[in-house]
Amino acid sequence: MIEIPIHNLDGQQVGTLQVDEQLLGGQVRPMLLKEAFVRVHANHRQGTAATKNRARVEGSTRKLYKQKHTGNARRGAIRTNIMRGGGRGHGKVPHSWRKGMPDKMRRLANRNALLAKALDGEVKIVDRFGFEKPSTSRFAKVLEALKIDRSCLAAFSDTRSHEARSAANIDHVCVSRIDHLNAFELLNHRYLLTEKAALEQYLARATGPRHTEVNALPEEAN
Repeated sequence: MIEIPIHNLDGQQVGTLQVDEQLLGGQVRPMLLKEAFVRVHANHRQGTAATKNRARVEGSTRKLYKQKHTGNARRGAIRTNIMRGGGRGHGKVPHSWRKGMPDKMRRLANRNALLAKALDGEVKIVDRFGFEKPSTSRFAKVLEALKIDRSCLAAFSDTRSHEARSAANIDHVCVSRIDHLNAFELLNHRYLLTEKAALEQYLARATGPRHTEVNALPEEAN
């Protein structure tokens, strides 16, 4: 079992949350996490870059001058790729960079990224935020109390809450819904900050009966 400290808003530890690492994949699987990370990067690429080849460039197909007896180098149409304004040789064409990933592997990667964060002590849990109104300065003090000095992914049950709106104004903090956690966002930020109830809700949903079979994936070789 992994014990994750629970703090109050002043940074004082008030308890611990026990998490079974077997429900999160048992061990950190670097190859799986890398595949999930690269997949998201690839799926963000638009793949719309394109250049015109000589068939698509506007211009005549007439030979500029006769082949011989002019003293010039041989020359064809003005649209050739060696002429200024001509088409590109082997130019770019629209291409899809999307990568697929089985649902079982993707769900396991999401939980395994959370396991990696927990083992590195980069999961920060507070017992309850309880903001009466949005306050960026108050949320910044919470980050300072929890010693969060790098990029942070703040996960909330509701991104319209006062706490989420307070966190959205801080540069190095990214706000997300707890049920939208994924391997890319977890690995792309140093810390994960969330409430105890929200994390328990996520673990109950992510490790429910419909997800338990994904833990049977083979272990990676050392």
